[in-house]
Amino acid sequence: MKKFNFRKVLDGLTASSPGSGSGSASNSGGAGSGSVHPGGTAGVLREEIQESLTSEYFQICKTVRHGFPYQPTALAFDPVQKILAIGTRTGAIRILGRPGVDCYCQHESGAAVLQLQFLINEGALVSASSDDTLHLWNLRQKRPAILHSLKFNRERITYCHLPFQSKWLYVGTERGNTHIVNIESFILSGYVIMWNKAIELSTKTHPGPVVHLSDSPRDEGKLLIGYENGTVVFWDLKSKRAELRVYYDEAIHSIDWHHEGKQFMCSHSDGSLTLWNLKSPSRPFQTTVPHGKSQREGRKSESCKPILKVEYKTCRNSEPFIIFSGGLSYDKACRRPSLTIMHGKAITVLEMDHPIVEFLTLCETPYPNECQEPYAVAVLLEKDLILVDLTQTNFPIFENPYPMDIHESPVTCTAYFADCPPDLILVLYSIGVKHKKQGYSNKEWPVSGGAWNLGAQTFPEIIITGHADGSIKFWDASAMTLQMLYKLKTSKVFEKQKVGDGKQTCEIVEEDPFAVQMIYWCPESRIFCVSGVSAYVIIYKFSRHEITTEIVSLEVRLQCDVEDIITPEPETSPPFPDLSSQLPSSRSLSGSTNTVSSEGVMKDSIPCLSVKTRPVRMPPGYQADLVIQLVWVDGEPPQQITSLSISSAYGIVAFGNCTGLVVVDFIQKTVLLSMGTIDLYRSSDLYQRQPRSPRKNKQFIADNFCMRGLSNFYPDLTKRIRTSYQSLTELNDSPVPLELERCKSPTSGLATRTPEAAPGFYRNEMPAVRQRNQVHHLPEARENSYNRSRSSSISSIDKDSKEAVTALYFMESFARKNDSTVSPCLFVGTSLGMVLLISLNLPSSDEQRFTEPVMVLPSGTFLSLKGAVLTFSCMDRTGSLMQPPYEVWRDPNNTDENEKTWKRKLVMNYSTSPQEAGDHQYTIICSEKQAKVFSLPSQTCLYVHNITETSFILQAEVVGMCNSACLACFCANGHIMIMSLPSLRPMLDVNYLPLTDMRIARTFCFTNEGQALYLVSPTEIQRLTYSQEMCDNIQDMLGDLFTPIETPEAQNRGFLKGLFGGSGQTFDREELFGEATAGKASRSLAQHIPGPGSIEGVKGAAGGVMGELTRARIALDERGQRLGELEEKTAGMMTSAEAFSKHAHELMLKYKDKKWYQF
Repeated sequence: MKKFNFRKVLDGLTASSPGSGSGSASNSGGAGSGSVHPGGTAGVLREEIQESLTSEYFQICKTVRHGFPYQPTALAFDPVQKILAIGTRTGAIRILGRPGVDCYCQHESGAAVLQLQFLINEGALVSASSDDTLHLWNLRQKRPAILHSLKFNRERITYCHLPFQSKWLYVGTERGNTHIVNIESFILSGYVIMWNKAIELSTKTHPGPVVHLSDSPRDEGKLLIGYENGTVVFWDLKSKRAELRVYYDEAIHSIDWHHEGKQFMCSHSDGSLTLWNLKSPSRPFQTTVPHGKSQREGRKSESCKPILKVEYKTCRNSEPFIIFSGGLSYDKACRRPSLTIMHGKAITVLEMDHPIVEFLTLCETPYPNECQEPYAVAVLLEKDLILVDLTQTNFPIFENPYPMDIHESPVTCTAYFADCPPDLILVLYSIGVKHKKQGYSNKEWPVSGGAWNLGAQTFPEIIITGHADGSIKFWDASAMTLQMLYKLKTSKVFEKQKVGDGKQTCEIVEEDPFAVQMIYWCPESRIFCVSGVSAYVIIYKFSRHEITTEIVSLEVRLQCDVEDIITPEPETSPPFPDLSSQLPSSRSLSGSTNTVSSEGVMKDSIPCLSVKTRPVRMPPGYQADLVIQLVWVDGEPPQQITSLSISSAYGIVAFGNCTGLVVVDFIQKTVLLSMGTIDLYRSSDLYQRQPRSPRKNKQFIADNFCMRGLSNFYPDLTKRIRTSYQSLTELNDSPVPLELERCKSPTSGLATRTPEAAPGFYRNEMPAVRQRNQVHHLPEARENSYNRSRSSSISSIDKDSKEAVTALYFMESFARKNDSTVSPCLFVGTSLGMVLLISLNLPSSDEQRFTEPVMVLPSGTFLSLKGAVLTFSCMDRTGSLMQPPYEVWRDPNNTDENEKTWKRKLVMNYSTSPQEAGDHQYTIICSEKQAKVFSLPSQTCLYVHNITETSFILQAEVVGMCNSACLACFCANGHIMIMSLPSLRPMLDVNYLPLTDMRIARTFCFTNEGQALYLVSPTEIQRLTYSQEMCDNIQDMLGDLFTPIETPEAQNRGFLKGLFGGSGQTFDREELFGEATAGKASRSLAQHIPGPGSIEGVKGAAGGVMGELTRARIALDERGQRLGELEEKTAGMMTSAEAFSKHAHELMLKYKDKKWYQF
């Protein structure tokens, strides 16, 4: 534990201004170095601060991934372990079991997963990837590892089949050959079924790739091989010859056996299903086109779309199930993808919202030669996973316990709260459960494998996601799980867009005008604030009671006069301008003097969206309290909001953009301040206007502000949001191109402000705003898309252009030098690295707070950093992190309480009494280039750390960890950096994630207790930790994929079925495929690659000594189970033998004295 004595640092050093002596250091690797800045006098903080955090407290590791696997390609199910595996196009595999059992693993090559095969009840999985490699995964550990890999060099893999309880894997290739792989050693057998041996010698054409492989349920020594061109070969493995061949003139997509092994069904490219009998292979036993139009006799049925897969499952007490995907008629082009279930004469078509990738029928038995008894169908769609209940006639779907609908609408922003009030999760769940969808199956989710226990290191965690359709979802993220608690739809505040408003909608956004841009949540007071892409802010309050009320809305005219004032007259600006001179009257917009609805006429004072004017029913939960909208100014749309903050204790919300800053009193529903950023510097004489030259060319570059539709952005990454800054998909370490691109101006030509338009801000009764409840038209939007207030470094602004407000922070602090008491303050950070302190003068009593005006005044305090300001925080003189003041939550619609006697309960977290002379507070400020620590009220810069020179910071947050605080940063070059506070000593610098997509930059966020997350794909959230303690305990928090389960016994086939139903001889694959009989395969055909987990997989990759003990215990349990089974079978055989002996003796006594002719 290192101590820092500020007396030693500051004594004997000369005073200098905070901005002039900042330490600097260059670092080509992206991370800078820190230096002490001895500013001010020796009267600053003199107490020793003990920093308990050291580098040993930090380590980066991924924890868990939530959501739907992005771009799925393959599906597999273990019917005994009851776990499900999904492969993706990016080489990822997600393995799912009961809630809490969710494992993610990744192929290092990144090749797409073609097929997955479980070793049923063996705790292993085989994956075939598009780079023609087979991998064997060990699932008997919490983080699966590859034991073996087999790379095919000369042939491409097309299909794999692993018989139940077999260690030999059949592999079909594009050339039509079939190879056999030993699963235990992952070595290729010398036994090969060549395509030219399988087909008839008279055949002149190649049969095509192998599309199906399966052994006969009746005889394991027979293998069914399906070729793409319609040829099916029934191969005798022992005699190494084709026992029979089937030919059809349509391409084959899939084949499935009847469990008796006498018939099999094929699906074809013309939408037909053919049923074949092994006794008459010359023609199909039955041919049907399920969705084809009925034709006259003698005419061929109408062709339909291909049936991509069919499954033929039998039942004991009913007709068999025939389930297939595709096969719809071509004349129904608008119909959605469908799954058809044929049960007897009933045909049910289940239409899906997304294309079907794969489906599997879940059956009661793993044995292929038994009656299957299907109970569910798992359907893998491109963007969803559903399970259909086959046991009910209406085929309902099961309620999915996994968070597979994160991407229901594209995610546009995220927020992460760790160690939040524990009652919040229960409260949100109780409200959200009332709005859950109905009609699900009443049975439990069938995928129930694995084991999961609540870890020791747990605390309440909530994740909030904002979406492109205006919806907001609250998720319970405690204990490595993710369950949706509550869903809020912000679009319900606004009127629905009419068809005739299409042109106006496209002027601001091509689609998704309600898209959520930023969210700010105070868990203690339950105040929730949202800003949207259409330049609006909504304040929500939480209530347990339903109300019906009108929505109050404010319209704010925010404009900046930089470089656009020709020769304003200072004396023409009144101290408090008349409200009527700033905004049109409250009459209909179509009659406004400055607004013409016809196309081509300049728009003015029109908001982007129309707030509902009628009373709105608001259910329990979050209810809209106030809507604030920016309006068009002189034909230009309002700039998108770049920063947002709210204080429940002060009753004030603040937001800014590249034009200026707006401060609103949401208790009295009035605007306190609305001015351009440049005006904030003129605190001495607010309305003084110096003459300026007009711009030579006033341009409006629409492309810089055109928000492309988010729904198109996510499916196709080539469709990028057009912004004025460098696309984050093209970031590199070259400083020159990056800075040149990032210095592009995000603004267009600026509107000329008339002298009457100067905003009043000293008193809240004269704001540049009006309340209205009218229907508005949807105009254009501008500014870069979805800039979070703490990610505004993405849009660094050229100094020749507007100065954007990029960070806001409410805190009890010292607004001016040499203040003796703290007071309510608003910290304002800009894109040019300037920090301004705004003083808030609040009424002293609760009664006056609802009636008396709030005074808002820039204090004249300015601090500076390099780069756009990202975040603020404060610490007290002991080094403890200070929390902003808040109001304790109370239900605003509770009718039981007496409103007259009720008083607001505020938690200030800081003493407002006069302090002794000296500094009493640290202020931590981080920009996209550096971090600084100032002591207040002297405003002395104590520490400076130049974090990066060649890149820039995307996300920065002061977080609590181990009863201390640190500064966490995520850099555009992929580095995650942690610095101690207040000394800004580097604790961690890891090159974690190369920034490949703007999605990561927009959604990356840190929180307390060493947690962080980001949207790793359009459908998945990746959580990670930078806490060493959690990295050490991660194994205890993850679920077990494999649990010891006894394999169900095969059914007794009976004497007659055993005698006449199939081959009575056991098939020894080892003897046939082993090296002694089949020889060795060619070395050039395939290459064996030992996996990284091959040794660790045997020993147990993750558990050390405990893992060894666990595996030894599992092995003993399995051995004991087998010995018990053997003992039971032996006892049964002895009983049967005794019974047989008894009956034989009785039969002998009965007939021993009879003559032969008496029988």
